[in-house]
Amino acid sequence: MEQQVRLIKKYPNRRLYDTKTSSYITLVDVKQMVLNHEDFQVVDAKSSEDLTRQILLQIILEEESGGMPMFTSDLLSQMIRSYGNAMQGFMGGYLEKNLKAFQDMHKAMQEQSQRLYGDNSRASQDLWAQFMNLQGPAMQSLMQAYMEQSQKAFGQFQEQMQSQARNMLAGFTMPGMPKGESSDKGEPDKKE
Repeated sequence: MEQQVRLIKKYPNRRLYDTKTSSYITLVDVKQMVLNHEDFQVVDAKSSEDLTRQILLQIILEEESGGMPMFTSDLLSQMIRSYGNAMQGFMGGYLEKNLKAFQDMHKAMQEQSQRLYGDNSRASQDLWAQFMNLQGPAMQSLMQAYMEQSQKAFGQFQEQMQSQARNMLAGFTMPGMPKGESSDKGEPDKKE
């Protein structure tokens, strides 16, 4: 039997109503649903507009405002710079795949630790902390290298497109240009 998506309605007074339990809930409750891997959707009670992403972003904002933020200011700035350029579509997929790989690695390490130490969760947490102390800087530099490589690739793509456009338009006189000049940087037409 397939589990039905849990419907949460958001009312204008900013309250969240869980239709499964017929009660009002908080962002903490929604966060717990995420942690429990429950499928849910948050919709505007009046318009039925999907607000799930907004609620998830609000939870992330609250988490980032608390104790130990996950994202540095530099990483957030780089992410903001990714919006609006050709690489934006690739960035989401790249981050999603890397987070999935990270979670798979974490799960495998937890299983390995459980086989070694049994239910001693403290030893498991210590092992994971040691691993992250070693891997954290490597992952950050990998992400930075990816961003720099993506920016370079986009710059090269942009230059190539501009060059192709100049070559296509080289034989045409553009409106507003004096006769005898091509559209290619105002250089005189070459006559044979």
